[in-house]
Amino acid sequence: MRKYEVIFIVKPMEEEQTNAVIEKFFGIITDNGGTIDKEDRWGKKRLAYEIKDCMDGFYCLFDITAKPACINEVDRVMKITDEILKHMIIRLDEK
Repeated sequence: MRKYEVIFIVKPMEEEQTNAVIEKFFGIITDNGGTIDKEDRWGKKRLAYEIKDCMDGFYCLFDITAKPACINEVDRVMKITDEILKHMIIRLDEK
């Protein structure tokens, strides 16, 4: 199991819809054997440039512990989810 940092920007929507998108990825991680060590919702922020016709986005950060297969699934689903504007997954090195 490795530690990862996953940050993603959700398209601006109603609060319930935004929470549903975040919970979807929470479920994908836990269903594939990963654990979420920390969830940090930064809230709605103005984007530096327009992405998919949006100028605002809801930022969310997960610190997770998971196997690489779990991360591959999260990355795959984030790429095909229309509500996700951008995402980035970083493996944290052992110290």
